[in-house]
Amino acid sequence: MSAHRAPRALVAAAAALVAALPAGCADADGAGRTLTVFAAASLQEVFTEVAQDFERDHPGVDVALSAAGSSDLATQIAEGAPADVFASADEATMARVTGAGLTAGEPEVFATNVLTIATPAGNTAGVTSFADLARPGLAVVACAPQVPCGAAAQRVQEATGVALTPVSEESSVTDVLGKVTSGQADAGLVYATDVARAGDAVTAVPFPEAAGAVNTYPVAALRDAADPALAAQFVDAVTGPAGRQALLAAGFGVPAA
Repeated sequence: MSAHRAPRALVAAAAALVAALPAGCADADGAGRTLTVFAAASLQEVFTEVAQDFERDHPGVDVALSAAGSSDLATQIAEGAPADVFASADEATMARVTGAGLTAGEPEVFATNVLTIATPAGNTAGVTSFADLARPGLAVVACAPQVPCGAAAQRVQEATGVALTPVSEESSVTDVLGKVTSGQADAGLVYATDVARAGDAVTAVPFPEAAGAVNTYPVAALRDAADPALAAQFVDAVTGPAGRQALLAAGFGVPAA
């Protein structure tokens, strides 16, 4: 064999050896893998932060975050969408997933959130209470009843006897906020964390009745996770000290340590 052909032979042999190695041998910690996280829309900003920290602590791991209405995500999981972790904005929606045997274990509660009223900046409609949302001619937007934020709004209506007639019912709390910030609604029912995130684009109108409809957020690794150990580690990141700190900074409540 000539000298200039030897390196090519060595390269070919090395390539064949690498190709023969099992894919899981790339890294015992999951390096080179994608972790798919389904999270309630209200978690998008804080989970982006948690995901970035997780990627930093797990070199080679890419966290693919899919944030949408919890109900829609639960339906996708039930229909076989590939996901490794699910974080819901309420326990009822998570129960649909656990009831179908699709979680790897019992979900862990990691956060709480409450509704508040968001109006366009300046609150020109003069909304001051939950009862004001029933005023004739006021364009109110809320989440659909099957969505956690919509279910919470239903509980407030039942407790207060105030019946709302929204001009539209959205599939996620971020869609409600979008209708308010774009001026398509005089007011919308969103989470306190969404108002905090929106900053000067909205005016917040807290109402005491919201305390009777607190949303509790659970998270769980999923049964069909591609890498169960990595999925469990992400759950630990959410429920651990750094995750708790990020959630508190974003305005969520967290369970006692």
